[in-house]
Amino acid sequence: MKKTLTLSLLLLLAVSQPVFAGYQEDIKALTDRIQELAGDETELTDSERFNEVVTLGYDYTMLNHPEFAAYIGDSRGQDRWTDNSEEAVKQREMDRKSVLVTLNSIKRDGLSASDQINYDLLKARVEQDIEGQQFPGEYLPINQMGGPQQNIARLLAMMQPKNIRDYNNIISRLEKTPAIIDQSIAWMRKGMQAGITPPAITLRDVPQQLRNQLVDNPEKSPMLVAFNKFPASVDAVQQESLKMQAIAAYSGRVAPALEKLLVFMENEYIPAARTTIAMGDLPNGKAWYAHNVKRRTTTDLTPEQIHEIGLAEVKRIHAEMEEVIKDSGFKGSFDEFLVFLRTDPQFYHKTKQGLLAEYRDIAKRADPELMKLFGHLPRTPYGIVPVPTYAEKSQTTAYYQGGSVKAGRAGYYYANTYALDTRPRWEMEALTLHEAVPGHHLQLSIQDELEDMPWFRKVGGYTAFVEGWGLYSESLGVEMGFYTDPYSKFGQLTYEMWRAIRLVVDTGMHHLGWSRQQAIDYFMQNAGKQEHDVIVEIDRYIVWPGQALAYKIGELKIKELRAYATTELGDKFDIRAFHDEVLGKGALPLSLLEANIKAWVAGVKKAD
Repeated sequence: MKKTLTLSLLLLLAVSQPVFAGYQEDIKALTDRIQELAGDETELTDSERFNEVVTLGYDYTMLNHPEFAAYIGDSRGQDRWTDNSEEAVKQREMDRKSVLVTLNSIKRDGLSASDQINYDLLKARVEQDIEGQQFPGEYLPINQMGGPQQNIARLLAMMQPKNIRDYNNIISRLEKTPAIIDQSIAWMRKGMQAGITPPAITLRDVPQQLRNQLVDNPEKSPMLVAFNKFPASVDAVQQESLKMQAIAAYSGRVAPALEKLLVFMENEYIPAARTTIAMGDLPNGKAWYAHNVKRRTTTDLTPEQIHEIGLAEVKRIHAEMEEVIKDSGFKGSFDEFLVFLRTDPQFYHKTKQGLLAEYRDIAKRADPELMKLFGHLPRTPYGIVPVPTYAEKSQTTAYYQGGSVKAGRAGYYYANTYALDTRPRWEMEALTLHEAVPGHHLQLSIQDELEDMPWFRKVGGYTAFVEGWGLYSESLGVEMGFYTDPYSKFGQLTYEMWRAIRLVVDTGMHHLGWSRQQAIDYFMQNAGKQEHDVIVEIDRYIVWPGQALAYKIGELKIKELRAYATTELGDKFDIRAFHDEVLGKGALPLSLLEANIKAWVAGVKKAD
């Protein structure tokens, strides 16, 4: 799972959170110019107008979303948070409509072939954002997967200060933390009035997540980690002063704000949260879920069709699992084999250090195998680190945080070391290939390093492509020399089964009326994952409706296109060239990926 700051379109004019004094005028100047461009048909060419819209969109996004700016290495706004006040959110919604007016005024035929694709992608994104304005996602700023109780520390840890100005920016952000807490509470209160909250069952760990941030010694806070080790450019006297300012900001501003949020969550929000789990149970929820499904999968598949695909994939993978069990020599039923995998001590590490060491060993063995499968590899390195302790209990097995050449930041694969008896060794190869290489690190780093590509195509992406690539990457383990023992092979199939199960349980819960326990039971019956992991996963699907559908849908399309290219090209098929073609234009909707691969196949044929 790619976690990061979700960039689904923090793109041109995305939703989120503080524009403080000094930036509003700059933002208004940008939006005024975007509106002016709609009437500049005689003075500028269509190409000039489109390229100016793209440039203005970048500046607008950096000014409105300084957390995103930090992620990609832009220095603007690093002393503040995004403004998530009601006024700011509504203004951004109007701004997106202005962008669409300007894009509609640009004649597509007046653009180059490459810019026509860029135009289509940008316009479709903005249209989808506007369509989504009817669904008040801003009412749901906190769940067990994210919110101020996790995101503040995560962002501050990512900032990597190099000088006094950078440290002052962190202190400024600490001092401004009460604003984003108050804004979150305001939105949750509106959600309570509208009957739009997360299910209460999924919020059970949020109070403890907040308590994990409320430490007796501020120097031990994950928010102040940057003040424990300074670069040589900051002298000792300055270090002490900065540390004292940070401690004062934490004690005087951050801690009281978090305590306020904790009281609100325990006394008001969780008691008032809904007892149902389906997105379809929310006001306009069925349409909201359909919108999520379309956006996440980049297809027109209905929830019913996706559910049937899931059932068929579960049946197919189950048959393969039975063959692996047979080949392993295990004497017993499928259910007994699952119990064996979940309980035998040989499959579990006794220390967190041992678990991380094996993850790093797998990654190091994967690195040299990439040359066999890819002609182009990124220069951005990656590391493997544990999921922060303040979030680990409710966090998934692993996630990836992308690197950035511009920010001078490596990519990081976060492995969950909580409850070692739920982290079986037989799943580690598939998980590493998904999160690191050839999965998310490879794909997202190549995308970050693309030349001659507009900024909005170098960041974030389409979930079906990004996660579909991650799941497809797991299957490349066979060609890379992994899964040589039956348990790791079963682990790979378990991970594929996991993603097939998602198609069944996500649509089951949100569209077909399944209960949470029904989804947990179905998962447990068909996969070898531990019950703790399964519960965390099911609760993730509940609060991120539709997101989990993207993995299998994307993987099936990539495998379909590989089979097509292999059949069409025969001896001329080159797996390295195929993979370079898939990744070489960044993340794309699946329909455009298919068109690109078919055009590439035709070109290879013609070159014969």
